[in-house]
Amino acid sequence: MVADTLLPSSHAPAEPSNAVLEQAADWYALLCSHRVTNDDKARWHEWLQASAEHRTAWQYVEDISGRFAPLYESVDPRIAAATLTRANARFRRRRRALAGIVATAGAGTLGWLAWRNALLPGAVLAWAADHRTGVGEQRDIVLEDGTRIWLNTASAINVAYSTSQRLITLVGGEIFIDTAADAARPFLVDTDQGRLRALGTRFNVLQDRGQTRMAVYEGAVEIRVRSSNTVAVIEAGRQAVFTRDGITQTAPADPARAAWTSGLLVARDLTLRDVVAELRRYRNGHIGLADAVADLKVYGNFPVRDTDHALAMLTTALPIQVRRTLPWWISIEPRS
Repeated sequence: MVADTLLPSSHAPAEPSNAVLEQAADWYALLCSHRVTNDDKARWHEWLQASAEHRTAWQYVEDISGRFAPLYESVDPRIAAATLTRANARFRRRRRALAGIVATAGAGTLGWLAWRNALLPGAVLAWAADHRTGVGEQRDIVLEDGTRIWLNTASAINVAYSTSQRLITLVGGEIFIDTAADAARPFLVDTDQGRLRALGTRFNVLQDRGQTRMAVYEGAVEIRVRSSNTVAVIEAGRQAVFTRDGITQTAPADPARAAWTSGLLVARDLTLRDVVAELRRYRNGHIGLADAVADLKVYGNFPVRDTDHALAMLTTALPIQVRRTLPWWISIEPRS
């Protein structure tokens, strides 16, 4: 941390502009460098105190940079590797400890579900999930009945098969499901917003920011919203967005949405803003986007498993450039 502790401001904006975020990143890079002078520190302090937006942006840069700086500050890469090894060991111990808590805390299914959703943060739930992926990772699994499930970046699921039902709980993230036939047991997917019942189908489910987005590519899916009596059947070729209170949107399903299972982001008349928002899901750190280029139209197929290559492809197709202020902080700007 290179800044003094700042008093919070009740007038701080919720989200600084991209331009102010880039200023904050430039200041951070300068203050962390060997060439910083006392005059630089004085000018940074003046910039910081000039507005609440500056202070909010600075806090964001510090939060992002704090997650990555220890690895880059290590002179010997073997030390960095050892740090990661120790972190992974702690992760495994925490997961085993959490599993023990779950085993001893059960006082019936309803009590467990209420305790889990009320007291545990999403990250901890993902650690304890049966199947999960990290940021930028994708994998697919085949369940005991032959159902195949793809997990997208930063996703987690729990699997509970019984003699009466097949239940998948989407802890967070995105999955694509190709269900196997089983006349005796319904196939169910629970999200925070409701329950999905597959009717012989292939479908995609994304849970994010208090809503579930579901697209059906074969068969049909029944939606039961959690906090109301809303029930709807979505047929193949359609998609729906729903919250705990109801279905907020239905529309034709975008076939390109399922391309992530092949490691691709398919852009057909998307804006650069949309493409960057999707790439952010696959990359640790920050991707900034200048307003001047955000509405440029993008066409093409981009690899989500290699976001550096995807960004390089965008620079060849559009009048943009990628600037790297820090190893974990990049911005997309108009080409000079």
